[in-house]
Amino acid sequence: MSLAEKPPYRQAYKKRRCLIPADGFYEWKALKDRKQPYYIHYQHGDVFAFAGLWERWGEIDDKDLIYSCTIITTAADKKISAIHTRMPIIMSPDKYAQWLDPENLDTNTLQDLLTTDTSDLEFYPVSTVVNSPKNNGKDLVEKIEIPH
Repeated sequence: MSLAEKPPYRQAYKKRRCLIPADGFYEWKALKDRKQPYYIHYQHGDVFAFAGLWERWGEIDDKDLIYSCTIITTAADKKISAIHTRMPIIMSPDKYAQWLDPENLDTNTLQDLLTTDTSDLEFYPVSTVVNSPKNNGKDLVEKIEIPH
């Protein structure tokens, strides 16, 4: 089932698409006795954008109005599947304008934009310190040796 068919995403997919900037992300590989986090990023170190959708919940003038967004994911390709079964869609910059165009309602064209070139992605294990949102700092993306 595609995003155009899933009730929670149908309208946002047609009308509320966004880009979510990042310079890397984490995925966790299931090992025998634990999950090992990996940092995934482009070798060139540039900022990139995940394909996303946003939604508004409630009435415009309601004080409880909530805005939310989601990163679109897909089955992991051969490279990323070494770590995890799913991966986010990293959109190519040449597709940004077409993805964000509010006049683009063709769900087939939109679906064709949801591809990721992972050839320049690299990944390596990082400390489990990343497991807590309380932690922040450069050390969260430093490569470690995996304990055996």
